[in-house]
Amino acid sequence: MSNNQIRVVTIDGPSGSGKGTLSQMLARHLGYHLLDSGALYRLVALASVKRHVDFAREEFVVPIAQNLNVEFSVEGNSMQILLDGEDVTNAIRQEAIGMGASQVAAHPGVRAALLERQRAFARLPGLIADGRDMGTAVFPESVTKIFLTASAEARAERRFNQLKAKGEIVEMENLVADIRERDERDSKRAVSPLVPAADATIIDSTDMSIEEVFASMLALIKQNS
Repeated sequence: MSNNQIRVVTIDGPSGSGKGTLSQMLARHLGYHLLDSGALYRLVALASVKRHVDFAREEFVVPIAQNLNVEFSVEGNSMQILLDGEDVTNAIRQEAIGMGASQVAAHPGVRAALLERQRAFARLPGLIADGRDMGTAVFPESVTKIFLTASAEARAERRFNQLKAKGEIVEMENLVADIRERDERDSKRAVSPLVPAADATIIDSTDMSIEEVFASMLALIKQNS
């Protein structure tokens, strides 16, 4: 069966918009598979750090993307990610790795290396694809495309609360600046920039609860079924 016959729901948007949490909620509710494409780019960034490779050196980063030794294991409400047999579930969520992911994702060779790996996630009964170019480049034939966004300030506050809960100390001002810098880089990269697909439904979650966003997304999916 081709990917065109498998229901794929794409959820794109900037960092901190809540798409990761909502994608997991939808996948559990619908019984679909889940693709966290951002994790793949974070893994490339982490692997580059481990190999002492500069994020800017595309000629060295591309082979890392081509040969990622990765395993995803989902149990209950949590997902474990292994890189070369090592549990890096928490390591890839570090702020520095997130910024690195944005840098390596700007390389055309890296995106090409990961494209087919991402498309292979489309399996029955369906897939929730979370990322930044799921609806524009990876699954352009998807019937249900969602672009989830929120103000930089709202996204920074959410990230601040997450880090605070982990005992990490960060400055709100720095988080806002980092988010804006990442938005700028992601939206202006030459290959697969972060933009809504022409036929995507845009949801601004700035003043919405996660339950309200979830209900809106679920209604849209059912409407397109």
